[in-house]
Amino acid sequence: MAELRFYHLTRKTLEQTLPGLLEKSLERGWKAVVLTGSEERAEALAQHLWTYKPDGFLPHGTAKDDHPDRQPVYLTPEDERPNGAQVLFLTDGAESGRMAEYELACDLFDGNDPDAVSAARRRWKTAKDAGHALTYWQQNERGGWEKKA
Repeated sequence: MAELRFYHLTRKTLEQTLPGLLEKSLERGWKAVVLTGSEERAEALAQHLWTYKPDGFLPHGTAKDDHPDRQPVYLTPEDERPNGAQVLFLTDGAESGRMAEYELACDLFDGNDPDAVSAARRRWKTAKDAGHALTYWQQNERGGWEKKA
């Protein structure tokens, strides 16, 4: 079973948080899939990864780009893994039936949205019942992470 980390975003948005987590994944030599709620969201995040910092970008692609198997970070609304990724990032409440194929999955949810928090609690219970190793991380006042469970 994959390790599943829940990231409760309270101080920063997904757009502010995701690039740093993707950078850490790439530093470890991992490829990543970012599963989004829609094709439009995948494309918006892809555009963001080109411009989120003035002196660099994260190498990535979507279905609109060639060679998905070569993309270090692949953004998609489909439950797919064309790049053989080791880590899965779940956004927008997306769920995957392929969790066992990954070493690590990260469920990022908006802690300022009561519906998103409620849905994340349901996903936590489902994952726990399925036997995944779970951890829960919450943003602290400095924007860093504190392990809560």
